[in-house]
Amino acid sequence: MTAPCDLASSDLAPCDLASAATAAECGAVCAVAGQSQRGMREWAAAYPELFAAKPFDPALYSTLSLAMAFSGPWFTAEQLRMANKATLWAFGLDWLVDYVVTCPQEVDDLARRCLEVAGGAPPLPGDDLTRMLADIRDELAASPAFPVLGPVWREELRRMLAAMLEEWRWKTAKVRPTFEEYLGNADNLGFSFVFAAHRLHTAGPDVTAGPDPITEAGRAVQRVIRLLNDLGTYERDVTWGDLNALLLGPTRPEVERHVAELAVRSRELIAPLRADHPEVAGYLERQMDFCAGFYRFGDYWGTL
Repeated sequence: MTAPCDLASSDLAPCDLASAATAAECGAVCAVAGQSQRGMREWAAAYPELFAAKPFDPALYSTLSLAMAFSGPWFTAEQLRMANKATLWAFGLDWLVDYVVTCPQEVDDLARRCLEVAGGAPPLPGDDLTRMLADIRDELAASPAFPVLGPVWREELRRMLAAMLEEWRWKTAKVRPTFEEYLGNADNLGFSFVFAAHRLHTAGPDVTAGPDPITEAGRAVQRVIRLLNDLGTYERDVTWGDLNALLLGPTRPEVERHVAELAVRSRELIAPLRADHPEVAGYLERQMDFCAGFYRFGDYWGTL
């Protein structure tokens, strides 16, 4: 498939039709997205309490599955299964942290339960959040790469939970972090957690331990997507009472310049991965570029 729009420019101009994918290529990607969407709807039905809120509408499942399919058009629906399942779980977790828990004890207990289940503990009876996480954990444990990448996945879960709790404390205490503190807490987005699950699900048995430039590149992409999300969801964040980079001092043009600079750095980290990990490198770059286009016009969440 041809390359997506370039993110190096801060104006995020739309794709030139001459460089766009063919209708046949788009059709193949959408077919995979359709298969993935059906899977998402089945998971939502299997864990009903986690996805009962109104913002979990049909468009959320559709757009999430499209994001994964267009970011990795060489992957089958089965290969994208864990990216989709982990993403949906992270959305459920995000909803609970942001709009359901009401006190520090509840949010700390939620994080504790998730970390215990990720480490092998059984889910609590009637708790769809930990029940779904346990199912994800068991699926990932079947991967031949789990002995090496399992700890990476658990660490990304720990980082995501810690970042979500930090943002919950900021919001509850009505504290406005600095822009730098906010961007440093980008694990709240959950991209690196989802990417770790996807990588583990698709990796072969030849994964080796050691310095991990793939994780570093993924976290750099996460920072780009964090700000793209904020640019695209400012109005919703104001309405829902969420934090947003545009509420912390920088103007929209300044945030756009940050996006462009961070995207350049991300591409620098991705470039060395192309020789040995072409699918990983392509997936990371296309996730970044997909979000650049998507957040110009839409949002994943439905209405309250």
